[in-house]
Amino acid sequence: MRIWNSEHTFNHNWETVVTAAWRKYPNPHNPSVIGLDVLDRSVDEEGRLKSHRLMSTSWGIPHWVAKVIGIHETCFASEHSTVDPRTKTFTLKSRNVTLANVLRVDEHLVYTQHPTDPTKTLLRQEAVISVSGLPWCSKLEQMVTDAMSTNASKGRQAMEHVIEKLKKEARDFSIEAQKCMDTVLPKTL
Repeated sequence: MRIWNSEHTFNHNWETVVTAAWRKYPNPHNPSVIGLDVLDRSVDEEGRLKSHRLMSTSWGIPHWVAKVIGIHETCFASEHSTVDPRTKTFTLKSRNVTLANVLRVDEHLVYTQHPTDPTKTLLRQEAVISVSGLPWCSKLEQMVTDAMSTNASKGRQAMEHVIEKLKKEARDFSIEAQKCMDTVLPKTL
């Protein structure tokens, strides 16, 4: 078993980062994620949004390799999340479904408002990687752990990409709204 940890501070407020996290896929930095389906979503009695989603990924495994190891080319992971606007905490817990009998990756992400600067957001990530029933378990766990580090960096780049996209959408919306006001107001005066 290997445990991987990471911490990152986004220079954006919590609301912006959480919005970007919901709209993270698809993006050019993580092309392996090909689908995200909501299986269940509800708001509990404390006002927290709880979701269960299924993530579809394409690891780029050659067709013949997928056949040899007995999996489909599309792989799946289950994600449970909770957004708590009162405490400004967004928690995601995911586990792979594909190959779970030999490789298990339990990932836990927590986005919180930065404790000393409300204009920033703190992301804490942890993954527990376990390989069993295969030769070279320790080596395989290390390979997956190394991939987690690389993918975490790509994930942060993806978040920044989505945040810029959100800002552009807001600017475009503001410009269009102003154009509408400019054409409506002179007619009403």
